[in-house]
Amino acid sequence: MSDLRDAAMNSKAWPFEEARRVLKRYESGPPEKGHVLFETGYGPSGLPHIGTFGEVARTTMIRKAFEVISDIPTRLVCFSDDMDGMRKVPDNVPDVEALKPHLQKPLTDVPDPWGTHESFGHHNNAKLRSFLDAFGFEYEFVSATEFYRAGKFDDTLLRAAERYDDLMEVMLKSLREERQQTYSIFLPIHPETGRVLYVPIKNVDAKDGTVTFDDETGREFTVPVTGGNVKLQWKPDFGARWAALDVDFEMYGKDHSTNTPIYDRICEVLGGKKPEHFTYELFLDEKGEKISKSKGNGLTIDEWLTYASTDSLGYYMFQKPKTAKRLSWDIIPKTVDEYHQQLRAYATQDAEKRLANPVYHVHGHDVPESTMVVSFAMLLNLASVSGAEDKETLWGFIVRYAPDASPETNPDLDQAAGFAVRYYEDFVKPHKVFRAPDEKEEAAIRDLAARLQAYDGPIEDEALQTLVFAVGKDHGFEPLRDWFKALYEVLLGASQGPRFGGFVALYGIEETLALIDRALSGELA
Repeated sequence: MSDLRDAAMNSKAWPFEEARRVLKRYESGPPEKGHVLFETGYGPSGLPHIGTFGEVARTTMIRKAFEVISDIPTRLVCFSDDMDGMRKVPDNVPDVEALKPHLQKPLTDVPDPWGTHESFGHHNNAKLRSFLDAFGFEYEFVSATEFYRAGKFDDTLLRAAERYDDLMEVMLKSLREERQQTYSIFLPIHPETGRVLYVPIKNVDAKDGTVTFDDETGREFTVPVTGGNVKLQWKPDFGARWAALDVDFEMYGKDHSTNTPIYDRICEVLGGKKPEHFTYELFLDEKGEKISKSKGNGLTIDEWLTYASTDSLGYYMFQKPKTAKRLSWDIIPKTVDEYHQQLRAYATQDAEKRLANPVYHVHGHDVPESTMVVSFAMLLNLASVSGAEDKETLWGFIVRYAPDASPETNPDLDQAAGFAVRYYEDFVKPHKVFRAPDEKEEAAIRDLAARLQAYDGPIEDEALQTLVFAVGKDHGFEPLRDWFKALYEVLLGASQGPRFGGFVALYGIEETLALIDRALSGELA
């Protein structure tokens, strides 16, 4: 373990770099609270998306890295801002009109449009928790509503009333002059309508711990700041939460980065120590637009898991967190195959390289062995040419290619075969476009067929790839990628694919010859 810790203290993998920053907070001794607290925040205004999952996955990677370099216990809190008022009705819910009368109410007081939970906030919290549970995350879930209404935020709120002027000074600097006139860090909850009110505060009584305001009709009310009668505006709430929970680490998206000094200062004014933070780049949909819970654009977690394993998604989240990431269907096959490449590499790596390998951060000390003897990209091509409607059809080809493979001994391959059939049906098949070969390509493909017909060597990827390669070279394709592109477009209806020699080995020489005959006779194009 000491060798592993030594390697971890010098690892350039970003989770270890972040973990060392957290450890530095306690160079003089362990925290008084007895643990290091990692937190992720969640706004349950819509169904959780992969970006939400990414925060928890990446924070967990840093937490696990911290546990390698330190013996201080850790906790991970997933905090839901479910007391926020519903500012607009999301586009992707049933019966949008039915929710409109509940605008500005806390999300946990808005009826659940699906009718399955106590409220809209409870519904979205349940979705988040079920997603996180499916990935085996170790976390504690905290509801802002419960936190406010059960009095767990009371000490911090009373301190906010005492230091109101200092907190307002922090906030007013960041606001336009027009906004400054009506702004308050406190948002009262209307005692009668239950709505979160964005109204000027007439008086803050630090001694009594109350705020006085006029509602939209001009009636005056005085309510205590405690017990869930008010909530904090979102920026003060961010920093106040850090102070109340004594948070040591939180990450968030780039869109929050300009607010970091505000969050930090709010935390400090309220007597807390600002946490370490990590800003990640945003997730984009296929159009390059930021994904949004309310719009429902971009991939959902459920959608990813329809076509690939949970571990492949964890691998995707590890990659370059400070680079904007596009979340669209076409990244799934590439991600699955890269994940298995890294699994295979891990088995032969030393401690230093293992700690830099993404799969270590996905699995910790229990990295599985890959049994994917056929790539996901190859399975997609096999599904395409065989017309497979189930994974059993693919296994008929796989066992001929790899006689020792089976669904029992190769569970990840078995799972991937099922995913490949589903992915092919939904995303590849509708977009397949075959074309006829030009004169040069047709001559080369006929030559390839003749050489395959006469071939009596081993049915292996490399040998067959060499044969295909030689045909392209002999027919003057320069660059050779044009030859392979022609093969994919004429025979597979796609512009790219895995190594063609490997495809022939898997699909079979006789079957490939039949495919070439169909293409040259005009049956495919």
